[in-house]
Amino acid sequence: MKPLRERMDRLSSHFAPGGRFERFGPVWEALDTLAYTPGEVTRTGSHVRDGLDYKRLMTVVVIALLPCFAMAVFNTGYQASLALQAGATPLDDWQNAVYQWLGGSYDPGSMLWCALLGALYFLPVYAVAMAAGLGIELLFAVVRKHAVSEGFFVTGALIPLILPPTIPLWQVALGTVVGLVFSKEVFGGTGMNFLNPALVCRAILFFAYPAEISGDAPWIAADFVGVDGFSGATHLARAAATPGALDGASFGNAFLGLVPGSMGETSALACLLGAIVLLVTGIGSWRIMAGVVIGTVLLSLLLNQAGSDTNPMFGVPFWWHMVLGGWALGTVYMATDPVSSSYTDGGRWLYGIGIGALCVLIRCVNPAYPEGMMLAILFMNMFAPLIDHFAIRRNVARRLARSGA
Repeated sequence: MKPLRERMDRLSSHFAPGGRFERFGPVWEALDTLAYTPGEVTRTGSHVRDGLDYKRLMTVVVIALLPCFAMAVFNTGYQASLALQAGATPLDDWQNAVYQWLGGSYDPGSMLWCALLGALYFLPVYAVAMAAGLGIELLFAVVRKHAVSEGFFVTGALIPLILPPTIPLWQVALGTVVGLVFSKEVFGGTGMNFLNPALVCRAILFFAYPAEISGDAPWIAADFVGVDGFSGATHLARAAATPGALDGASFGNAFLGLVPGSMGETSALACLLGAIVLLVTGIGSWRIMAGVVIGTVLLSLLLNQAGSDTNPMFGVPFWWHMVLGGWALGTVYMATDPVSSSYTDGGRWLYGIGIGALCVLIRCVNPAYPEGMMLAILFMNMFAPLIDHFAIRRNVARRLARSGA
């Protein structure tokens, strides 16, 4: 590694102020710090010294996402295998050619086959999201002449997890670019956004191209039109359409993530493993997570009392809400986003409770949109600064009263 370090040190002069490629200094700095720890250190006295810098923080979050990555790849292939075994057809000719090259036997019982099949859909979406997002990050870093932020590695990892496997790749690129520009870059970049960038990307795609991100077909990576006895509807969609639709459903499969849905949001178990990592390292706020749970339980119990005669979703118990849709992924990774969430301890409780309650309310009251978690988080993102404002004023008033001022 020493020869590489020496070579990079010689090249760095060309990207330093006054060098031939000074304009592309942020790009070079991003490549340098990606390979090595920055050589500059703080030498003044009024700074907090902590071993956890921004790069390490983002790295821990990505590590916490690995269980969701694994389930995204496996379950995408598993759901497609079930459909193909039932008589469905691959979506594209090139995918069919790959299936035949891999053996042509659609066996949902083979973990290796399901992983290979799922990777055909997940990896292209991930690659396009990362390429489009990093391109925007580099462009704005060069224009503004500031360092490239590592924050997009988390956003770029979340975007494919909250998308269906069948989404066109050009929509992934478009949603990523437009979402990042209007949710983050126009406000000054990383740390200045008040909305979660990954959710904004999904919201743009949802409202601009609803056919590709809603309904029954997008959640299964196969064309199952005309296949008797097979449906790609998610459990939430079934529960919203039919009373008692969850009575015969397997809670264990829903908890493990072996159900149709966005690629990385189906497994509550994978999200639970990630939550443990975030809580042990102190990166994720346990107050926000607990608040989401409290809000979900309270409003679910309240709606359960109303009965399911007029609305099937009113009868869904809270434990089903927690394993369906994007509840678990949103609670662990998106509601706890340190930039767009509340930062006061008291505010985090109210912020989390609001997300949990709104998620259940949207799912139950709006039959056209049975998911709810995305809109609940984005809505509370807008109120997070106001919540913190009143939390701070309350703390100040309490301290003044205690001091007798």
